[in-house]
Amino acid sequence: MSSPSILVESSTSLPSVAGPLRPPFSLVIAAFAAVYLIWGSTYLGIRLAIDSIPPLLMAGSRFVTAGGVLYLVMRMRGAPRPDWDHWRGSIIIGGLLLMAGNGGVCWTQQTVPSGVAALIVASVPLWIMLVDWLRPQGLRPTRRVVAGLFIGMTGVAVIILGRGALGQRVVEPVAALVLVGANICWALGSIYARHARKPSSALLGVAMQMLCGGGLQLLLGLILGEAQDLNLAAITPTSAWAFVYLTFIGSLVGFTAYIWLLQVSTPARVSTHAYVNPLVAVLLGSWFLHEPISQNVIIAGALVLFSVLLITRSSPSPK
Repeated sequence: MSSPSILVESSTSLPSVAGPLRPPFSLVIAAFAAVYLIWGSTYLGIRLAIDSIPPLLMAGSRFVTAGGVLYLVMRMRGAPRPDWDHWRGSIIIGGLLLMAGNGGVCWTQQTVPSGVAALIVASVPLWIMLVDWLRPQGLRPTRRVVAGLFIGMTGVAVIILGRGALGQRVVEPVAALVLVGANICWALGSIYARHARKPSSALLGVAMQMLCGGGLQLLLGLILGEAQDLNLAAITPTSAWAFVYLTFIGSLVGFTAYIWLLQVSTPARVSTHAYVNPLVAVLLGSWFLHEPISQNVIIAGALVLFSVLLITRSSPSPK
């Protein structure tokens, strides 16, 4: 949900490439490395960017810029003009995934360590499975999946309720509620995106979702009074470069690599980013921001990642 995973459900219907033409192995490895490292680093990027830029205005500007560039490129390459139904779906998906999901993560990273936020966000597949189970005519999970849900939610609870070495809360109650709400909204948006009417071009659809979601983030930021906290002269070079990195590398390069991998590899292999991204985020937060990692967080994070592995390897792909 950082760039995390920007809109991963929007393009899972893309077919895998079959036949004699195979991409170079080195290119596949480079694409996987991009998704692993770039998306894992976005949590650090967010933390650095919001040091001197209000979180929702930062995130909204990022996605509007990236979405606008991608939209223009795809239209110039011949993608058909989207109709109102496409835009309506993009508003709903962008609102749930970006305004509520990504926006919640950005807002909480003002107080929550980037690595801890990444581990909580790693539980999104659990929420998707839970929402898909509880919805009308939902998919009944297997016993192994139920066990994975229990293990994962236990890990999330341990992180949220845990305390640091000095007895302080790792995650404040309000931030915990916002993060859990962000995960639930991301799950709702992901389920909706499976059935929403989208453009034939997956990348055009992603651009529209970024434009709509980013616009809603900007609107919410203005409603919450972030404009009063924005001082362009006070934006540090570190925050500015982090914003540029998130916009053009995190959103455009990382997601383009992700879309391409969905076409040349299997969904199961591509989904491994869900296990790697949190580990990258925790390591980068520890190295560059000197974020402490308590034993409770390590154990809880391991439970979350194990449960995600258990569920994703035990569940059939959505149709």
